[in-house]
Amino acid sequence: MSEVAEAKTAEAKIAEAKIAEARGCLATLGRVVVALSGGVDSSLLLALAVDELGADAVVAATIAGVVDVEQDLEAAATLAAALGVQHEVVRVNELGIEGFSANTPQRCYLCRRAMCASLSTLALERCAAVVDGANADDLSDYRPGMRAAAEAGVRHPLAEAGLTKAEIRAAARARGLSSWNRPASPCLASRFPYGERITVEGLRMVAAAESFLHSLGFDVARVRHEGRVARLEVPVGRIPELTSPEVREAVDSHLRDMGYAYVTVDLRGFRSGSLNEVLDDESRGRPKRPAAGAGGTSPG
Repeated sequence: MSEVAEAKTAEAKIAEAKIAEARGCLATLGRVVVALSGGVDSSLLLALAVDELGADAVVAATIAGVVDVEQDLEAAATLAAALGVQHEVVRVNELGIEGFSANTPQRCYLCRRAMCASLSTLALERCAAVVDGANADDLSDYRPGMRAAAEAGVRHPLAEAGLTKAEIRAAARARGLSSWNRPASPCLASRFPYGERITVEGLRMVAAAESFLHSLGFDVARVRHEGRVARLEVPVGRIPELTSPEVREAVDSHLRDMGYAYVTVDLRGFRSGSLNEVLDDESRGRPKRPAAGAGGTSPG
């Protein structure tokens, strides 16, 4: 066996061990409400929960609000039906959450806290625990929503087992889940730079603009809504295609017709969580680091 094949075999065994650990976590909970977004992470979690606990002990709950993409709800409903799981849709209006529209760095915390409260109520009615599809990679980014989930007692079986996004996709593909190759689809509020007020009109513009890019074949695309400026992110390798004369003119014309005054392309390409790059420790809710020479031990 070649070194490459041996490495792949070793990686597969590690992933299998992690899957077994996630199953073990679910088994200890007995009954669960799975926060099902329709993405690959929560889809795999739901499938594992059904395998381990049986469909009767599992409820899939999907939050459907003004910042969510309709296709995600459709994907969630389809999966729940395929697995024979009861599916609850929790309708919310995120813009009604105090402080949400102001879009501070704590926006996700405020939203997730409200969503967790709704899911906890549902779980209490069914004597179940709430679990979500957070993965190990999520722990390395700025995600204040994870703090809200921790406060509400939400469990993260995939993250607790150390499963990465790549391992989850591979496991979902092996299982035949249709979501295995779905691009990540965070809520539309994540397209607004912190401090840019979130409005219904802005959300609709972002949704329509990204839908247009998808129709052109850009499955992975973000439209960052910066006032009247649309800053587009696509994978670096596809920037030449986006900026080719025909495509560039079509995108510019379409988005300006929607109300954007300027349409720009981010030359660094698509980065998940790119709007977090401007945050310092204080904005992230971490203790501010002392300046060099301001006391404490300076690096050698």
